[in-house]
Amino acid sequence: MARSQTASALDPPATDRPSAAERDLLRMVLEGGSIIDWKSLHPCSRADVDRLLRLNLFEPDDPDDRRRLRSILRQAVRYLERTFGFDIPAQLARPRELADVFLLAAGVREPSRLRRLACIVLKVMHTVHHVEARELLFRVRMSEAEKARMVEARVRSAVARLRRDAALGIVEFEGSSKPRESVLTKLMAKRESIAAQIYDHHRYRLVVERLEQVPALVLALTRELLPFHYVVPGQTENTLVPPPDDGDAPLPATHNEFSGPSYRILNFVAALPLRLGDDVLGTRRDRREDLGRIVFAPVEFQLVDVATQAANEAGANSHASYKRRQLRSVLARLARGHMPPGGARVPDVGG
Repeated sequence: MARSQTASALDPPATDRPSAAERDLLRMVLEGGSIIDWKSLHPCSRADVDRLLRLNLFEPDDPDDRRRLRSILRQAVRYLERTFGFDIPAQLARPRELADVFLLAAGVREPSRLRRLACIVLKVMHTVHHVEARELLFRVRMSEAEKARMVEARVRSAVARLRRDAALGIVEFEGSSKPRESVLTKLMAKRESIAAQIYDHHRYRLVVERLEQVPALVLALTRELLPFHYVVPGQTENTLVPPPDDGDAPLPATHNEFSGPSYRILNFVAALPLRLGDDVLGTRRDRREDLGRIVFAPVEFQLVDVATQAANEAGANSHASYKRRQLRSVLARLARGHMPPGGARVPDVGG
């Protein structure tokens, strides 16, 4: 379910203390939570709703996009009626404007008694859209290289705009795509399954001047690039900054078994929306319009400050040490104590 922000993409907060909406957003990103577990939508305006839709690459004034959003709403309503026996009133099932569903969920549109139900509808719409976007991606002819180019263009364009905001303090930005050998190693290092999801095919690191700038950069990314409701649950590694209102509560131990003992980072994964053109979808007559134009690509973001990055690059925390630990684990799993003739070794991955 979406909680819209009231500030424009590059407007700083009115005060140093985040608003209630921003605190909830930060908590979800920093803790790796799910939008499905949210209880309410913060007050927002029609302009806020339009900004959120555009962040999701829907154009509110485009007739095709309006039809697509209505289709998602109908499917959400049908699911709730058939699965749980909900009685969805016309104000939600067939609103005059799609934005009314958001405004009802935010409690700024009457009747207020529909606020909780509107929130439920939005949560299901969020899920329907993501499921159908995955199906669309399976159907279209689109190579990984084409998808990578679209991701790169979106991320670099957004970060270029953010770097113009001196208050965010971005001093370094780099991106990479995981090579095939690294993908194989990561899959075999995972305990869950050989078919485990790889979330960091596309990975970007942003370094800020000071640690206290990291939360502001998270908020800026969710206003400028990443729909916060598509942050992937359970994929956050945060050993860098505590969630809002947690004060001096200790951060959890690192989630990555191969990281160094004092390695600190904020890693989170978001499903980045990509809007496909007719060159990928085909002509209007041939296109599967029921699935729309939007697909998603998982993208990992790593945020850190200058001082912490320097500490992360030393000794047991270094990437070379991380890689050696990972490769040793993979070799041990593959061999299971029975090394083939001639033996094997962990390659030298540099210092």
